[in-house]
Amino acid sequence: FAPARSVGDTWLLTALWKDLGFADAFRRVLRNKRQFDAERLLRLMVFNRLCDPESKLGLLRWLEGVRVPEVDTASVSHQHLLRTMDTLDDCADQLESTLSGLLRPLIDQTLSVVFYDLTTIRAEGTSGEETDLRQFGLSKDGGIARQVMLGVVQTADGLPIHHEVFAGNTGETATLIPTLETILARYPIERVVLVADRGLLSLDNLAALSALRVGERPLEFILAVPARRYGEFDSLLAEFQAHQCQNAEAEVTGELAWQGHRLIVAHRPDVAEAQSRERDERIAELEADAERWAGKLVGQEGGHTYRGRKLSDAGVTARFYKAVSEARLGHILKVDLGSRDFVYELDEAALARARLLDGKLLLVTNMPDHGAKDIVARYKALADIERGFRVLKSEIEIAPVYHRLPERIRAHALICFLALVLYRVMRLRLKAHDSPYSPGRALEITRRIQWHQVTLHRKQAASGLSTLTPEQEELFSALNLPTPTSNAL
Repeated sequence: FAPARSVGDTWLLTALWKDLGFADAFRRVLRNKRQFDAERLLRLMVFNRLCDPESKLGLLRWLEGVRVPEVDTASVSHQHLLRTMDTLDDCADQLESTLSGLLRPLIDQTLSVVFYDLTTIRAEGTSGEETDLRQFGLSKDGGIARQVMLGVVQTADGLPIHHEVFAGNTGETATLIPTLETILARYPIERVVLVADRGLLSLDNLAALSALRVGERPLEFILAVPARRYGEFDSLLAEFQAHQCQNAEAEVTGELAWQGHRLIVAHRPDVAEAQSRERDERIAELEADAERWAGKLVGQEGGHTYRGRKLSDAGVTARFYKAVSEARLGHILKVDLGSRDFVYELDEAALARARLLDGKLLLVTNMPDHGAKDIVARYKALADIERGFRVLKSEIEIAPVYHRLPERIRAHALICFLALVLYRVMRLRLKAHDSPYSPGRALEITRRIQWHQVTLHRKQAASGLSTLTPEQEELFSALNLPTPTSNAL
């Protein structure tokens, strides 16, 4: 007996890859670029991200225990995988144009709500390139890190349709317009509604978005407003707060005008109460610390001694400022860094403004035919793209990036993006059939289907598949894909 090899998950992905038209379309783009079949090696790298994400060297170890339909895994080498990645970057525009053509039938041509967001992908390495994408920037996971930025556009159904890779120190607002222009060029849809998070809004972006057109129509958008940046919201929201939020027991919505657009305001009293309580408790803790340290400073001046190191005004100031900054309360508890003594003040106006904004979601939109509640509901669907980023980072393991060259980093992002497309198509099909399984669970169940080989009487070879369980057969049926057969392997 030869060691058994898993085949169910790779069969499923191969069938889906071909069903979506990826095999033939990508082969036409990649053929004659190398002396090996780059499309099938691309297929291997995409499948590996979904089945057992590994480095390119780790992929070769993964191949030792699996059988991939239509691929001669014994001939795959590390250099072939790297050369395929170089080919992907050379043909990036053609590949992405081809992919958009394959995804168009899955998109509503009359109205497409697209969600756009950015995430940071941690990168390893200390060397530098003139055009290095790995730059130090503020990570979404916290802190400063060497990273690249990944922008993803997806439909309201959760289907990813476009991605862009940016240097790790790129500002979020600078990525929105060029990405959107690419989407409009590749997808001939009649009406687009852009939904994006507050990190992407600036007044410059708002003016540029207002000028964009989709055919004869203006581009429509729903953007979250970073209300704390703009002092004008204090007077705008005061009346709404007094008349609708003060005694609210459930979520309330309203509409105001701002910068010539509709400003939708949603207020949740339970969230507002929780945010206010948490802030007040943290302020009370910080003020208690400040009072204790100030008391020790006064005591030291009077000749008292305390356990531990002697305190100084400069040391207490630095310590308190650090604690306030970590609590993100520097706009309320203002530490006087220029004073020789330890001095701070509580800004009552800033605290009142923070309480005014607690529990509120502010959205700016130019959609004329949707009510406030519908606008809020559309924006809340943006959380789905966050789940897509979690899939990229957890199940597909896009990070950390160990590649150094910009073209390899972009190729790695494309491979992971294609894996995300397959994952989301699986999710859509499973959901349409009311299947209780997630794509990850479906791959885990089908992975148990194994390929067995045996040699009889030292000369006659025989092979076959393990018998499919009803659960496995039901999964293939829900995904509208054929079940594995020995003859096809």
